[in-house]
Parts: sequence; structure tokens; C-alpha cells
Amino acid sequence: MTDLNAAPEPAHPTAGTRQVPDRVSLDGVEERWNAAWTAQDLYGFDRTKTREQVYSIDTPPPTVSGSLHVGHVFSYTHTDVVARYRRMQGAEVFYPMGWDDNGLPTERRVQNYFGVRCDPSLPYEPDFTPPFEGGDNKSSKAGDQVPISRRNFVELCERLTVDDERQFETLWRRLGLSVDWSKTYQTISGDARAVAQQAFLRNLARGEAYQAEAPGLWDVTFQTAVAQAELEARDYPGAYHRVAFHGVGGTKVYIETTRPELLPACVALIAHPDDERYQHLFGTTVTSPLFGVEVPVLAHPGAERDKGAGIAMCCTFGDLTDVQWWRELQLPTRSVIGRNGRLLSETPDWLSTDAGQALYGELAGKTTFSARELVVAGLRESGDLDGEPVKTQRKANFYEKGDKPLEIVTSRQWYIRNGGRDAALRDELLARGAELDFHPEFMAVRYENWVGGLNGDWLISRQRFFGVPFPVWYPLDADGEPDHENPIVASEDQLPIDPSSDVPVGYTADQRGVPGGFVADPDIMDTWATSSLTPQIAGGWRSDPDLFERVFPMNLRPQGQDIIRTWLFSTVVRSHQEHGCLPWSDAAISGWILDPDRKKMSKSKGNVVTPMDLLVEHGSDAVRYWAASARLGTDAAFEVGQMKIGRRLAIKVLNASKFALSFGTVELDPALVTVPLDRAMLAGLADVVDRATASLEAYDHTRALELSETFFWTFCDDYLELVKDRAYGEGAGADSARAALGIALDTLLRLFAPVLPFATEEVWSWWREGSVHRAAWPVAEPLRAAAADASPTVVSAAGAALAALRKVKSEAKVSMRTEILAVTLDVPAALRGDVELALDDVRSAGRATGTLDLATSDGESVVARDASLGEPVTRG
Repeated sequence: MTDLNAAPEPAHPTAGTRQVPDRVSLDGVEERWNAAWTAQDLYGFDRTKTREQVYSIDTPPPTVSGSLHVGHVFSYTHTDVVARYRRMQGAEVFYPMGWDDNGLPTERRVQNYFGVRCDPSLPYEPDFTPPFEGGDNKSSKAGDQVPISRRNFVELCERLTVDDERQFETLWRRLGLSVDWSKTYQTISGDARAVAQQAFLRNLARGEAYQAEAPGLWDVTFQTAVAQAELEARDYPGAYHRVAFHGVGGTKVYIETTRPELLPACVALIAHPDDERYQHLFGTTVTSPLFGVEVPVLAHPGAERDKGAGIAMCCTFGDLTDVQWWRELQLPTRSVIGRNGRLLSETPDWLSTDAGQALYGELAGKTTFSARELVVAGLRESGDLDGEPVKTQRKANFYEKGDKPLEIVTSRQWYIRNGGRDAALRDELLARGAELDFHPEFMAVRYENWVGGLNGDWLISRQRFFGVPFPVWYPLDADGEPDHENPIVASEDQLPIDPSSDVPVGYTADQRGVPGGFVADPDIMDTWATSSLTPQIAGGWRSDPDLFERVFPMNLRPQGQDIIRTWLFSTVVRSHQEHGCLPWSDAAISGWILDPDRKKMSKSKGNVVTPMDLLVEHGSDAVRYWAASARLGTDAAFEVGQMKIGRRLAIKVLNASKFALSFGTVELDPALVTVPLDRAMLAGLADVVDRATASLEAYDHTRALELSETFFWTFCDDYLELVKDRAYGEGAGADSARAALGIALDTLLRLFAPVLPFATEEVWSWWREGSVHRAAWPVAEPLRAAAADASPTVVSAAGAALAALRKVKSEAKVSMRTEILAVTLDVPAALRGDVELALDDVRSAGRATGTLDLATSDGESVVARDASLGEPVTRG
């Protein structure tokens, strides 16, 4: 890698002012400089650089499903600060932007917008025209929507996302993101589909991808399987029902359940092996109430002795614990809930009693809620319900985008091995996490906890349409049944393909869906199965191997803390499997934005703020300042007040720069800096450069900003006031002041450039060639050489002395221009030497034209006494 801390080329010894305006302003700087940066291709990536010279960023592709919110502005600013800093450090920065337009929200919008719905069984129509164009037909029912092929549907999705992407780019440019806009990608583009399909085919060939028919979480609203990483545990109202199973000799065994409608799916009663209450029942059988099915009583350490009755019914399937017991105890499968969330219409063959079959006939086709009411009524009538249901709040699994509890249904799905069932692979992925440098470091624990807690492989198939289809077909036997054990897979040179419209090699289109022919895999890949390949998509793994060699593995993955378990982990999995390495060396994890009630801002909660309005009202630099004021991994409050502070800082940069450039040609020769005060200022600035650089190397942009800003305000409030008169004079003292001002301005603009790109570029254009964003990052050595061993404390000591003189005038309620005819300054011993070094500047700035005596004091601050003032000048 390039030495990003190498010293830059020396600055030119002079810099001529060209265009310092009479009145400085931030108005219009975003439009003016964005246009200039675009025309200059300022942030374009130079692909001739070697991997050692490149710093590459795996930029998060925002979901294209409406609008960005202020949380995006917050986290993407953090990334841009890093990109700008690394570019100034001499690295060639690969900073692309992607659009995650592969998702369910877009699919829903397309259905309503164009009045269509996807039917993968239909052939592609090259000249298809949708029934609606340019209107949001939310009132149209699914039955009124025109069915179209998956390929036609994807094309409409691509059309609808174009406007969103254009609006997103406009906002990102306004914010000042230094993205190379020629390096954009879409997660549903042809190239992205080909990358995702190729990675899957290689997973399949290596045995890392497999298909299985197994119980899994299912969302009845979206009609799709759901992965472990997409779960949310939420409180859900329910009730405990104390229900009697019948043992030998008429004894009753009571269980407590919140889901009595699953009684026909019961396959066993389970208790803890050490629970003395049920020792006598282990190995026996009991009969289920109402349905009369004989089930065994078994022991399992997962049973909770202190929960409910301590014995539970295992149904296939009520929750994930049922799945665990079913698998480990090798129990039969008796599923009664279908994909639509209703009880299956056919009466199960294991219900052998007339009463059980009759009752199930009443339950068939009903929702779980209605079925529960019928079963509870039957339990009351039979006397098998002990007391009335007791209301409770139970934890239920939800799909993160859904509003109904998930069901567990058996279906055939695609999986990728991720260590959930393979201890050796899990250890390898934990080792990858240990190699990765997390910023902040404590975020590594979230990765470790997630990987250590996995209980199954990664479910990657979804029963949706707008996504990457699996490049797979199945041969049909003589009865027209698919042979899932012998899939027909596409070759890599055929990609991307859509099996619902493309035909496998060796077949013809008229063989689709007929016995002896073929059928397409109906599913698409989970959106994370594509997003987990963003380094490969952006870097040209498939389409541009030369570029990929220069940018991969990447340097940085910036992202939110809430998707460590999904995006970060899944990307590590795919890179580990395909490339045998981490996809990046560092991960920068942003916190959340909180509203005034300290709640996370999100679209679903309706508490987000539109960022473009903020950028227009306060200015982009101000909003960036607010974002950069928050450390990585730390939640931050949405504060307009902080943006106002940022705007004040940006305006002060303009005004202070105007003063520093008000003397014509600016000399940058360190040899001209001869006055102790000037040298002391540069010594302090050298310390800031060292500490700010170290902070940015550690991905602590907030500390770097704090250091630069604190110095800058002292520079403005103390140094500029102390040096002003001398700078307007003549001779060596004036030359020293002007050179120190020029060197300081040159350094401060570069320190602030990553956070305040517009204000700093504006000032840079007044006196320097090129762009500040392509200038070298400042280093401390030239500043220390100019400082000549001066102590930074001289500036603060002189500032304290000046403040004491001004306090005399303030208390006398006279103008600061009033002359001091005589005064004594009581100076702490530790400060006296510093004040003496800057005494001439203190006299001048304080208008002390007469006698100024110094006395050593035991106090901690400088105090002026026995002052005699000239003719008072009334304020104003």
C-alpha cells in the first residue's frame, strides 16, 4: 500500500490573491463548486494506479424505494470525510455509488404504478406496454392487474427506479459526496445479476449452496420465506390456555399453550429430563384432547421447568423450539398451517377419530385466529380447558418488514452454508471477524455474538419476483413432476439468465412445463444474496478483472450497526468462500440518528426529516459539520442547533481567510516567520496537524474536527486580534505576520477540507491553483521548522493578557479603541515569560500607548489594574 503519511511536496513560496470578493458569502457555493468538480472530473478514479496506491471503499447502496432521510446524510458524510482525507494523503480513492433497487418495496410500487403483477410462468413480451403509465393506481386490486412475465416485470422495476436514483444523486451531490459518478451500479442490473448468479453457481459447485425441503419461517402477508437475519422479536398479545391431555387410566396431564389451534399438529409432549414431576410419564403416551391422537411423552434438556406447567406440547410447527425438538428427537411431521396462514383444507390422515375429523372439517381454511376460537370453544365443552385463558404478552417472531407473526411451514428452499450447522466453518468465520478492524472496536462483539448464535444456514431463496433469479431449471419426469435432485444449471457464459423466459441447453421452448421437458426454478435470491457481493459488483469481478485486481480486497466497509448481522456478515461469508480472504480490512460502523424523544429515526416510525430542506436552509457544510461531530458507533441526536454552529464556522472560515489574504501577494516562505508570537502560533498548529492526522488514521473524524476547530477559534479570537496591527505595517515584523497568516491559512483549509468542502474550496480559489481537495494533506514538520522551537503557550498567554486589557475597557463601558495611558498587568509566574515574548503585540492590540508594567502574581489568570484610560469613546 502507499505510504499515506508521506510528507507532501513543499508549498510554492508565494501565492497570489486573485479574486477575494468584497463581500464573502456561502450563497450558491454548492451549485458553483459541484459544477466545477463535475467539469474537472475531480473525483474520477485513475485506474492506472496499482493496488498498493489505491484506497477503495465498499459504499453502501441505499435502497431505492422513495426518498433518502437524514440518517443517510449522517452516515454517508462519515464515509466522505474518510474518502477526502485519504485522497489528500496521496491515495487514489475508489469511491463508487450503488443503488439497491432489488427489493420488495419497489416491487409493490411497480404493481400499483403500472397496474401489473408478475407471473413467472408467462413468456417475455418484447414490446409490452403496461395498462397504466405515470399514475399511482393504489386502488387497483390484484385481480385487476395484468399478469406479465418476470423479465417484463423487472424491466418495469428498472424504469421506475430511474427517477429515484436521479433524485438520490442530486441530493448526494448537494451534500458534497466526492463520489466518482462514473462508477455507479444497480443491484438489479444485468452485470449485478450475472455476478450474483455466477457466485451462486460456484457456491453450488463447491457444495456451499444446497436445496432442502425443511420447516422454515414464513410471512403470510408477503408470501415468502424469511431468514434468521431478518427476524424481529416483538411483543404480541396472546393468552395462556391450560389444556388437558389424557393419560393411562383417565389421568390428565396439563400443558399451557398460547396456540391451542395447533392441537391437531401435536406430535409429542416434552419435559426436562431432570423434572421429577414427569419422570413416570417418560416413555409412555398420552392422547390429545378433541382430536384423539396418541403422542409420546419425551425428555429434552431444552424444556423449561419453571415455565408454565413445565411440560409443553411439540407441534409441527409452532415456533423454532418445536423445530429443534422435531429435528433432534426425530419426530413425525404433521403440519396443518399452509403458506396463506390458514389451516390446510384437506383433513390430515393422522386424525382417525370421527370427532377429530369432524372438528377439523370446521377448522379447514380458517385463519389461525378463527381456528383458535373454535378449538377453545371445543375444549370448554369437553372439559379439557382448565379455567379461562389468561391474557399475556408473548414474544413472537416477525419479518422485519411485516406486521403479522411468522408461521413455520415446510417448503423447498435454497441455502448457503454459513456456519450455523458447521462448527469448523463457524470457527473460520469467527477468525475472519477477528482479522477485521472494527471502528469503533467494540462493534466486533456484535459480529462475534451473531456468528456464535447462528442455529441454521443462510436461507437465500425468496418467493418474490423483483430480484435475481436462480440460474436453474429442473427436468420433468413422465408425470410432469420436477426432479429437484438433478437440477439443470446455466453455464457462466450464459449469464445473466432468467429461467422463466430463457431455455436450458438441449431443450426447446415448447418443452417448458410438459412431461419430459423442463420447468424453471420459481424463486429469486434474497436481496442480501446480491448485496453481499457489492465489492465484486462495484469492482468488476466478472466484467472487469483488471479493475478488480486494483481495488479488491477493499479498504473500507462503512455501514450501520443494525446490519452487521446481515450485510457485513454475508459479505464476509461470500468473500471467504470465493476468494479465501476478507472483502475489506476495516469496517466503519455509524450509529443511529435519534429524534427529540431519543428514538431511532426511521421511515416506518414516520419521524424522519427530509434532508434536502436542511441542506437548502443551513447549507451543506453546516449539515456535514453536524454529522461529523458524532463519533462512529455513537447514536446522535438530530440537532439543528449544531448545524447553526457549523454554518457559523464555515462563514468564519471565509471571513478569517479574507483578512489573511487582504495584503496582496501571500508569502509562504517559513524563513520570513521571525516574530515569537507567529512562531508560537505555528508550533500550536503543528501539534494540531499531528493529532488530527492520528485521529483520522484511527477513523476518529470527530476528534480531528474538534482539534482543528478549537485551534481555529483561538486563532481567530486571539492570534488574529494580536497580530492585526503588525500585519498592516511594514518591515520584518509585518512580513513575519503575513507569512505566518498565509502558512496557517494554507494548513487550516486543508484540515477543514474533508468536513467543509465547499467553504474551503471557495477560499482556496481566491489564492491557490487547483482544488484544495487534490492538495496534499498537511504535515507538521514544515510548521515545526518555521516555529523554531517556540512554545504554543505564547499565543494563549498573550491572548489572556489582551483579554485583561479589554476587560478594563468593558467595565469602564468605553470603546475597545480607547487608548490605555497606563496599566499594570499581574501575570502568573508560569505565563510571564510567554507574555514578555508577545508584549509588543499585546500593547498594540490593546491600544496600550502609555506605560505598561508587568508584575508577577500568585494567581492563575492575568489581571489588569491601576489602569488610566484616554478620552472615552461611547459604544456604537
